[in-house]
Amino acid sequence: MSSTMKAMTYAQYGGTEVLEQTQRPIPKVAPGAVLIRVKAAGVNPVDWKIMSGGLDGLMDVNFPVVPGWDVAGVVEAVGFDTPDFAVGDAVYSYGRRDTIQGGTFAELVALPAAIVAHKPASLSWEQAAALPLTGMTAQRTLDALAVMTGETLLIHNGSGSVGRSAIQIAVNGGVQVIATGSAKNHARLRELGAEPVAYGPGLVERVRAIAPEGVDAVADFAGDVVQDTLALLKTDGRHASIADWTVFSHGGQYIWVRPGTGELERLSALVEDGTLSVDVAQTFPLQEVAQAFEASMSGHGTGKIVLTEFTN
Repeated sequence: MSSTMKAMTYAQYGGTEVLEQTQRPIPKVAPGAVLIRVKAAGVNPVDWKIMSGGLDGLMDVNFPVVPGWDVAGVVEAVGFDTPDFAVGDAVYSYGRRDTIQGGTFAELVALPAAIVAHKPASLSWEQAAALPLTGMTAQRTLDALAVMTGETLLIHNGSGSVGRSAIQIAVNGGVQVIATGSAKNHARLRELGAEPVAYGPGLVERVRAIAPEGVDAVADFAGDVVQDTLALLKTDGRHASIADWTVFSHGGQYIWVRPGTGELERLSALVEDGTLSVDVAQTFPLQEVAQAFEASMSGHGTGKIVLTEFTN
């Protein structure tokens, strides 16, 4: 077996011009860890935001960086004291760690077993790689809001990957969902069980036409919508955001997802019982990470962007 692997890396902060394909040492497999041969890796906005230096004040970065947090693949090797997995297992993970360096945009990635789960059998490699961060973010947000059967939930950016997951989970729980999105995505939002509304000026009036007394909870997956949120919440309403720190000063919660096998297993159960489906909008081969990032930056996708073709 070769001692190196193909990976996409960057050695300094910047735009897509800093990305390059390199050969990196194959990661060691520590006790309690697994080495995964990557079949697909999900692209998240946080990947290119880190590359631009956007999280420099929050997380340590050790260059050169292999970007990527979402992954689906096959267990290549297991470390000592790792009874949960065996070589050949199909797995997936939200592979964020405390230091940014060895990510999933490579042929192989080593991850703690405590943040890896068996892949849902009904999902393709691409779908499994698209699910972890977005699905866990939706799940964590709904948990924080404690939305209950019979309540009304407004989702800002319901047509994004996190929003679509949140709609499905909430609707399955008997929650009435109103979701913002562009007109081209309204049909898909209805298919998922939400009442779609256009975002932008006049949003408060459009939502009030559906929920005259206001909404019980708001999940903000867009940012810069605090005033609309506050105008639509009932007196005892709750709100949370993944995109706007200012929610703290308005009584809301900011959501940051912690990796973990248990949360992935919850998602797997929702997939396997038919509650949760996964939309993949575009796939790119590993060497076209720059194009994948540019597609993600455009913000016009109708599903998740996923990298494939990790081995020649």
